[in-house]
Amino acid sequence: MRGKIIKGIAGFYYVHSAGNGQGSGGAFARIYECKAKGIFRRDNRKPLVGDDVEMDVLDEEQGLGNITKLLPRRSELIRPAVANVDQALVIFSIVSPKPNFNLLDRFLIMMQRRSIPCIICFNKQDIDAAGEGACFREIYENCGYKTLTVSAGRRQGIDELKDLLAGRTTTVAGPSGVGKSTIVNCLQSGTHMATGAISEKIQRGRHTTRHTELIAVGEDTYILDTPGFSSLGLFDLEKEQLSQCYPEFAPYEKYCKFAGCAHIAEPVCGVRDAVEGGIISRLRYDNYCQIYGELKEARKKGGRTGAL
Repeated sequence: MRGKIIKGIAGFYYVHSAGNGQGSGGAFARIYECKAKGIFRRDNRKPLVGDDVEMDVLDEEQGLGNITKLLPRRSELIRPAVANVDQALVIFSIVSPKPNFNLLDRFLIMMQRRSIPCIICFNKQDIDAAGEGACFREIYENCGYKTLTVSAGRRQGIDELKDLLAGRTTTVAGPSGVGKSTIVNCLQSGTHMATGAISEKIQRGRHTTRHTELIAVGEDTYILDTPGFSSLGLFDLEKEQLSQCYPEFAPYEKYCKFAGCAHIAEPVCGVRDAVEGGIISRLRYDNYCQIYGELKEARKKGGRTGAL
């Protein structure tokens, strides 16, 4: 039988399996408590949350099994440790609190470095009296990102968001106070899944152990809720690589006088001209300059960047 690891605690892995050909929310969908075969340890391979696996069912009534095979991974994140993420959903509020666009750009850079597409969700449109959400969306849509505005409190835009997540595994992230938990709860509403008997081990661990967990919200659709962040470190990123993480720069780099232009102080720069002309967002460009400066300073010190 095949399934997906949705949680791992103290050597036990909890595998969500559609079972008997039913959909992930079907009547036979359930969770099995499994141990991994010793061969994985000998091969220095550790199952991760998000891994697609094959397993032997040892006790159908109790929902017990053994993981026998790890299927090939499409992607892998280190923090949080999770496999097979298809995309990221990053949530910021339009107001209360105002979005920290520098932090948003850093998250987009981090995901781009891992070739993981991003969806940007601006919440609290119901209290956006000035209509700023439309401006925020325009900035990032012009950079090629899929964006949407929602009101989690009024459940506006949630159906559109669900459509964007359908059939994919999505990591959900955002700073504290933006309504992330409310959105995650909206995404789970109406989801019915027979889980089988969950052991006492997982019940004890729920309150004492920090762990990564996938939540099944539909057929072949999972979300990974991650803790709120207030800073992000861009590790192992060289300043010369930064412009590659700003896709809106690419069409204008051919007008730069020098190959490898940093777009900071060179005399003839197509990117800076596009910023002055209002084609490239000044906000995005200013964030680029700040991050570039921090990466440059980190190189001088001979170390990595810290929390950015």
